[in-house]
Amino acid sequence: MALLSVIRRWHHRDQLSIREIARRTGLSRNTIRKYLRAGTAEPQFKVPERPSRLDPFAERLALWLRREMARSRKQKRAVKQLHADLVSLGYDGSYNRVAAFARDWREDYRRQQHMSDRGTFVPLSFAPGEAFQFDWSEDWAIIGGVRTKLQVAHVKLSYSRAFIVRAYLLQTHEMLFDAHNHAFRVLGGVPRRGIYDNMRTAVDKVGRGKERSVNTRFLAMVSHYLFEAQFCNPAAGWEKGQIEKYVQDARHRLWQPVPQAESLDGLNLWLEERCIALWKDIPHGIEPGSVADAWADETASLMPAGRPFDGFVEHGKRVSPTCLVHFERNRYSVPASFANRPVSLRVYPDRFLVVAEGQVVCEHKRIIERSHDGPGRTVYDWRHYLAVVQRKPGALRNGAPFLDLPQAFQRLQRHLLRHPGGYREMVEILSLVLHHDEQTVLRAVTAALEAGVPTKVHILNLMHRLLDSKPVATPPVTAPKALRLVSEPLANVERYDALRVDGHRENRHAS
Repeated sequence: MALLSVIRRWHHRDQLSIREIARRTGLSRNTIRKYLRAGTAEPQFKVPERPSRLDPFAERLALWLRREMARSRKQKRAVKQLHADLVSLGYDGSYNRVAAFARDWREDYRRQQHMSDRGTFVPLSFAPGEAFQFDWSEDWAIIGGVRTKLQVAHVKLSYSRAFIVRAYLLQTHEMLFDAHNHAFRVLGGVPRRGIYDNMRTAVDKVGRGKERSVNTRFLAMVSHYLFEAQFCNPAAGWEKGQIEKYVQDARHRLWQPVPQAESLDGLNLWLEERCIALWKDIPHGIEPGSVADAWADETASLMPAGRPFDGFVEHGKRVSPTCLVHFERNRYSVPASFANRPVSLRVYPDRFLVVAEGQVVCEHKRIIERSHDGPGRTVYDWRHYLAVVQRKPGALRNGAPFLDLPQAFQRLQRHLLRHPGGYREMVEILSLVLHHDEQTVLRAVTAALEAGVPTKVHILNLMHRLLDSKPVATPPVTAPKALRLVSEPLANVERYDALRVDGHRENRHAS
């Protein structure tokens, strides 16, 4: 229709000849004359129906294509295989005709599926405090100058439509539990029901109908917050349409342009403040006023959240002979007394605890790296290896955990290792941190280095002074006036020479 309009405008308004229009469009002059005679209605050209060699096999080919649509991607047969099967049945046409038929059939099939999927739905209505909806999405942010892919948790109250967003690096159980803790804190309480899709962090297996095999730790969180978890039917996103729509809107409100932050914690703080600010700007749509006004009415119907759920995920590990435990391709040190022994890791979103014999052994900051290249990273705590170097003091020289000692300890080590017995003396000084505050030991070592006497005896003396709250440096002593000498004696070393001369003369002196 657009081409017809252009031809009519060139001919009737710009007074171009049919020859010139044919040159510009590449159409024949007869075609242009037909367009001009057609008036405002674009002429229709009928394609003549010609018999095809595929016609006797069309019904069978359509049946095969429908059967292939029900198979998984790896089990589907290619069109070339279907063409070979038709040839075995007597088809003598070309492969291109079979491919064109399959292409048209698939387009028609998808069109019919799309029309049936649109369906007809009933608008939903929720009472205050009745339900919330949860969903995950993937977005990008610049964290510390690096463009980072994030897994974003969305929680939205169904009545007031108040929402909160929190970003993580992974989409795992501990991230899911942490998202609920922060959501209930910001939203002011817990609704009676939570609506989820069949996400792998909550559902282990989808059964028939509404049957679900729910993850044990997820059930523990649901029981802690006392709400009912409801799961949608597979591929039925309209059952939680509010959060599905909000995930699309959030990309324009929060993630465009791409936000920047120095750390993930800083980004989440900004997201929380931004979401609360948007409550006041977004009209509710059904209730009068904004989302913030409806949320203020709904908070009275929410159950207080109480203490946060301890949302860790526990993993059993065994400590290596080098006092290391492996987790997510990285290695972390553990106190030497637990080498070659089983321990448990209680993993949180940003840290994990090493637990053994019912006690927390140590804590490490969690390292999450998206790249799967390389051997991973190793995190040492030199305090964990003190029990080993007490038996093997020579390991101080090349021990990897002791490369990152505090600056004062490194200066002391360089001085002591130059003397015999310096290894053991350095180990005994480092071992003081097992019984005393590390900062107190560092103050004593620093004072000994400044005084020019970096020895174990002097450091122990300074330690006792610090523990007894006595000054480390000895103040100058001012003698009383009565004890001051009127005439101070002069040193006369010549007297010793006189005694030496008298000794050669064999003079006897009183002893």
